[in-house]
Amino acid sequence: MREIDAARVTEAMRDLCVRACCELPDDVVRALREAREAEEWPVARDALDTILENVRVAAEDGVALCQDTGLACVFVEVGQDVHVTGDLRAAIDEGVRRGYAEGYLRKSTVSDPLRRVNPGDNAPALVTFDVVPGDRLRICVAPKGAGSENMSRLAMLTPAAGREGVVEAVVDAVRQAGPNPCPPVVVGVGVGGNADHAMGLAKRALLRETGSRNPDPLYAELERELEGRVSELGVGPQGLGGATTALAVHVEAMPTHIACLPVAVALNCHVARHAEVVL
Repeated sequence: MREIDAARVTEAMRDLCVRACCELPDDVVRALREAREAEEWPVARDALDTILENVRVAAEDGVALCQDTGLACVFVEVGQDVHVTGDLRAAIDEGVRRGYAEGYLRKSTVSDPLRRVNPGDNAPALVTFDVVPGDRLRICVAPKGAGSENMSRLAMLTPAAGREGVVEAVVDAVRQAGPNPCPPVVVGVGVGGNADHAMGLAKRALLRETGSRNPDPLYAELERELEGRVSELGVGPQGLGGATTALAVHVEAMPTHIACLPVAVALNCHVARHAEVVL
């Protein structure tokens, strides 16, 4: 049994929060640059130029990419042969507190949804734990701002809706979102499971390398079709029109009930933030 001190988790979390909020992953930057080169609408090109300049300045100056530094969404894979000496959940939350304070990141978490009191530390984190083989601890931090999070959608379809029903649900979600999630967006789609598992799938889909394909040819083809259909909406960068409404569409699927066809849609704004470490 391999042991990891909880203090290492706190330090890793501190660094991940700052890095995720200030440095856009290389795959997202690459997708933005490719979109800029392919875009023909001058206004859309200007918007993408501004986005890329913001990415450059944030990385060089160590400042937040966006003023909404979001909820601290954390995905943790715990190896079944690793033991954290100390309180893992408390270590994660303490890392969030330190990262958001020391990185001068906006604290956006309220401690109760109706009382709306902001404790000023962006804790607790929203943590998803998975137990996996091995003796490592993988931590991914994905700060989630409200502009994109508020555009999440869940459609509980019947099996009769079929593939076309899935396509229409996803396209309609992006259409309704319009400029609100600061496009170009990354679209995460979860198909199957039940209501909560479908949304979990959609969120995990956002963590994939931007533009990567599902290894199942059926879902890879669905991703291609959805990217084309979303582009036809013409929302464009920052809602100003153009061909680049989505940088990518990622679809994940899992088994479901014979009478169910859940479809969840989660959107990331163009600041598709995430950072990870393996301890």
